[in-house]
Amino acid sequence: MNTMLRKSVLGIAGLAFTGGVFAGPIAAHADAAPVQGTKPVAVSVQGDKLIPHGVQGAQSKITLNDEQTANAKAIIAATKKAGLPERAAVISIATSLQESKLENLGHLGDRNDHDSLGLFQQRPSSGWGTPEQITDPEYSTLAFLKGLKQVDGWQDMPLTEAAQTVQVSAYPDAYAQWEQQAADIVNQHWNS
Repeated sequence: MNTMLRKSVLGIAGLAFTGGVFAGPIAAHADAAPVQGTKPVAVSVQGDKLIPHGVQGAQSKITLNDEQTANAKAIIAATKKAGLPERAAVISIATSLQESKLENLGHLGDRNDHDSLGLFQQRPSSGWGTPEQITDPEYSTLAFLKGLKQVDGWQDMPLTEAAQTVQVSAYPDAYAQWEQQAADIVNQHWNS
């Protein structure tokens, strides 16, 4: 009986110690400001239609030239042609911002990632189409959207998850940084 009582007391003391070790740092810093960057911060500016999950993490933004703006408009037009909603255009533009900065890239020689081309850095060797097709903004967008439509529940996924499922990038979370700019572009050009 003594041994059993002693083991029970030691077990309870051990649990209390372990709980204190793990809860202690949390409790000690409960009044401190939250640490930024440990979890994605969700902020929604355009509302549910364009950014239903809020943006995830720090956002990047570039100034677009006329060619990049024309490519963004081509992505929007192709999205409408495919009969998809504005959210699909946001995902497409964010993906293109990450992959090519909305530039219709041809072969880049030694700087090229395999045989990746166009707005979405699609590869002929992976079945996306011919080099001529992939460097056509409408074709490449429709090819991307075809892949997106095959993703079950893409409408309800965070942007980076939907884009990554189609693109299979080595940097799966990188798409998230472009969500706000993509939503702003769609908001500006969808009805123009």
